Amino acid sequence: MSELIAQLSQDSIALLQQLIQTESFSREEAGTATILESFLTKHGINYHRRGNNIWAVNQQFNSRKPTILLNSHHDTVRPGAGWSYPPLGAILEDDKLIGLGSNDAGAAAVSLLATFRYFYDRPAAFNLICAITAEEEISGANGIKSILPELSKIKLGIVGEPTGMNVAVAEKGLLVLDGVARGRTGHAARNEGENALYKALDDITWLRNYHFPKVSPLLGPVKLTVTQISAGTQHNVVPDECRYVVDIRTNECYSNEEILATVQANVQAEITPRSTHLQSSGINLNHPIVRKAVTMGKDTYGSPTLSDQALMRFDTLKMGPGDSARSHAPDEYILLSEIRSGIIDYIELLTDFEF
Repeated sequence: MSELIAQLSQDSIALLQQLIQTESFSREEAGTATILESFLTKHGINYHRRGNNIWAVNQQFNSRKPTILLNSHHDTVRPGAGWSYPPLGAILEDDKLIGLGSNDAGAAAVSLLATFRYFYDRPAAFNLICAITAEEEISGANGIKSILPELSKIKLGIVGEPTGMNVAVAEKGLLVLDGVARGRTGHAARNEGENALYKALDDITWLRNYHFPKVSPLLGPVKLTVTQISAGTQHNVVPDECRYVVDIRTNECYSNEEILATVQANVQAEITPRSTHLQSSGINLNHPIVRKAVTMGKDTYGSPTLSDQALMRFDTLKMGPGDSARSHAPDEYILLSEIRSGIIDYIELLTDFEF
């Protein structure tokens, strides 16, 4: 067992170095998708590819068994300023591997792949699908959302993101609203027109002061924040239109559709959601997988950050090696020891697991 874990860890670290060294910005992940194809082929695993999404199914798949999805992503954000190492360098310094996407979420992706390889031809009480997908950083239409209809019915999803291998049992959703308040132009020097900016300010006051009554014990309250506003053409014309944007971080107590309806009923502006599909997500604390994780000494918590969990309409938890505070930051890194312990923990979590 220890020799197998050592080999899986070695393969995973080498794969992660390759992934880091290859550009994989969201919508531009073709290179890393090809690397993942080559890796699976080398290890004798049949796979599927759609766009830049790669997935594989365990060898002893049985339609009568429940299916667990292991999912993480291989796209990255673009590197910001402040890097003192080359972002695509995959620089090794003792236990530290430095590079773009190393922590978010390359380490989780390769650790889940190692876990999948471990269970690939072993008998288990469940089926296993491993999907390493694209466009997570932009919640893109050509990421996990595009392949979920092609997968078998999923009973449980384990989403690989940097959580220190603790278990995020809930995650806030996102609802972005565009508001357009309408008025009538007039000369600012006279009592003319209908000021759309003032209407928008009334709306913003309501948005700032309103509190949705249901508060999640894990995720806290729904959070509404007006983040942009634009109005007017020149100083002496009463504006007939004012646009504003609302960022809403949702909890599991409300659907995005419910929140949208409440806002629309209480403001004057025309409100249009950019989408409603990024719902809050989570899993019951009494679920067998959560109980198993707790017996392993893992902490449970609610996550404020968004992931592809938001697109999954089945039980999910978020768990992976690394630290969320390193994500999207200069000199992003992962510890090699975090990858090794992550593989061990994932395998322990699924060994002898039953629903």
